[in-house]
Amino acid sequence: MIEPTPLQRLWLTEAVRLREEQAGPLEDLEANRSARTSGGDLSSRLQHRALWLARRDGLLEALAHWLQGARLALLALAVLALCSGAGLAIAALGNGQAPVNVFWALGSLLGLNIVMLCSWALGLVWSGNQDASLGRFWLWLSARLARDARAAQLAPALILLLQRQHLNRWAIGLVTHCAWLLALSSALVVMVLAMATRRYGFIWETTILHSDTFVAFTHALGVVPAWLGFHVPDPEMIRASGDTALALEHVRQAWASWLVGVLLVYGVAPRLLLAALCLWRWRRGRRKLVLDLKLPAYTQLGERLMPGSERLGVNDAAPDTLPGTPAGGAPAQGSGAVLVAIELDSEQPWPPPLPEQVADAGILDSRESRRQLLEQLAQSPPARLAIACDPRRSPDRGSQALIAELARSAAATRIWLLPAPPDQALDPERLADWHRALQQLGLPFTETAPLDWLETGSE
Repeated sequence: MIEPTPLQRLWLTEAVRLREEQAGPLEDLEANRSARTSGGDLSSRLQHRALWLARRDGLLEALAHWLQGARLALLALAVLALCSGAGLAIAALGNGQAPVNVFWALGSLLGLNIVMLCSWALGLVWSGNQDASLGRFWLWLSARLARDARAAQLAPALILLLQRQHLNRWAIGLVTHCAWLLALSSALVVMVLAMATRRYGFIWETTILHSDTFVAFTHALGVVPAWLGFHVPDPEMIRASGDTALALEHVRQAWASWLVGVLLVYGVAPRLLLAALCLWRWRRGRRKLVLDLKLPAYTQLGERLMPGSERLGVNDAAPDTLPGTPAGGAPAQGSGAVLVAIELDSEQPWPPPLPEQVADAGILDSRESRRQLLEQLAQSPPARLAIACDPRRSPDRGSQALIAELARSAAATRIWLLPAPPDQALDPERLADWHRALQQLGLPFTETAPLDWLETGSE
């Protein structure tokens, strides 16, 4: 699975926090050990713990599903924006049979866009929040497309995380401006194609306004497009267009050029610039995202992830130290060999004679002994670990979980199913249960002492 990005690690940490607040604390002893072993500050350990839990509980896979749903939702929004823009252009120009009322056409193309743009700007300046309807729709559609119950906390966690740096406004703004940019660009392209293949006449109409009003309005809107080379109708053309749709080619071309220029300058360009601004602010703020370590959940975890002192060791039967590793962290392959037994009774002689290179970690028969050994293995992972089990006992879920946790602490693991005492015999069905359980765990097992393997690494 792909390693999460820094933003996704923070996101998963927040999601795990919300999950624990809603459903209660998770079983996290192994995750906490792994986080303490990883080192770093509290934020790094919190992220390491959350990532460990996310991998175990499937939250990392749920995140991948959610991101896939988010991409599909963005694609759906893009298609909707393109179709809407094309529809706006077709509605504004009509079928070419009747003259086009140029100002009605302009209102159809830019009216709603300008209203929404002003609403976004006013909300950003006054309250720091803009109309988030499109963003909420995208989040809702992303969750619907993901269809993963494990992703329930992902969207709320992302919103809470982004709100701390006010990045939610820029993320939603980026989605909003890009959607409008696609819609207006689609309208512009369709309008140019329609004008290139059909002949349109342009008029304007009024009952209470004077023709000079339209002349001034047309020239005011045409100032910036004229800088870019677009034509602007002169006053005589504008006044004459108020009476009828002139059939002169240069008049039609002047109005068409003006309409295209106004849509480009006052529709497409502002959305493009604002999308670029939101993208810049998003990238800038994303690098400053951090966890709020003052939250009660993180404060409580800090006491477990960064203890003032840590005791290593297992019990009196275990050696003072297990085979060590160089300072600076455990190597990927580990070093040394360790033999440990799980819940043996007095009928099983223990320990067997061991080579000098093999450390005896004793018998795990209590919660404290398990915790201490796991802590020590986390600090000094062995290259080879043999776990002795009594097959007269049932392979319950607790034993399987402990075996799996111990196996994750070593580079290589073997399970030793001990023989029965001389006056007893193993139950074939129970032995078969052990075989099935260990096969499900994916761990190799043997019914003979793996001492040669522990000593040399060879069978």
